[in-house]
Amino acid sequence: MRYAIYFTPEHDDPLCRIAAGWLGRDAFGGAVTPVKAFGDLSAAEVAFHTAAARRYGFHATLKAPFRLADGMTEHALIDAIDAFANATVPFDIPRLTLAQIDGFFALVPAAPLPELDRFAGDVVTAFEPFRAPLSDAEMARRNPDALSPRECRNLSRWGYPYVFDTFRFHMTLTGRIAAEEASRVRAAIEECLGDTLDKPVPVDGLALFVEPSPGAPFEVRTYRALGEQAERKTA
Repeated sequence: MRYAIYFTPEHDDPLCRIAAGWLGRDAFGGAVTPVKAFGDLSAAEVAFHTAAARRYGFHATLKAPFRLADGMTEHALIDAIDAFANATVPFDIPRLTLAQIDGFFALVPAAPLPELDRFAGDVVTAFEPFRAPLSDAEMARRNPDALSPRECRNLSRWGYPYVFDTFRFHMTLTGRIAAEEASRVRAAIEECLGDTLDKPVPVDGLALFVEPSPGAPFEVRTYRALGEQAERKTA
């Protein structure tokens, strides 16, 4: 079993609902829904292009998937998330925009946001004691030969290449898209999103996702609103 600490809007947030519809799966509870056609893409094409992202659910990675360290328990991890969330003040991303990162379409901040980067870094460090070291096989799956020296150091030290100064907040919506397909896929995503990105996105919660077995879809185990006195929501 692996855990991951992600940002995702709360379950009833319009962006969360629309993204779950695009991906064809709701990470809150794991319900699968028929994928729809958008733009010039058929339902089958949307399903193909979203297959990789569907398994993880709509999210932005803060603490990448990890096995629990020896002596750590899920209960202790959830308690730590509660404490962290209780001490963290929520804030807004003024605007998300659609972009391609390494061929993937994702939602990213329209402008740099140091507060978001600090939040992500705090999550990485706060929950490091819960992470078991990567096995040789897990290291190899990250293809370290393709990483920069700094990314390799991050992978070795923190279990993920893209943390701190290499962090890139992104909420993935597709797998890698060939250049000749990019304009069609972009148009389909834009049609699906409509005017959802016209308003700020609150960063007001922290979600613990779980992968019950290797290759299984990730699901929200617990969602904790940020801020003192906020309540835990368990899927």
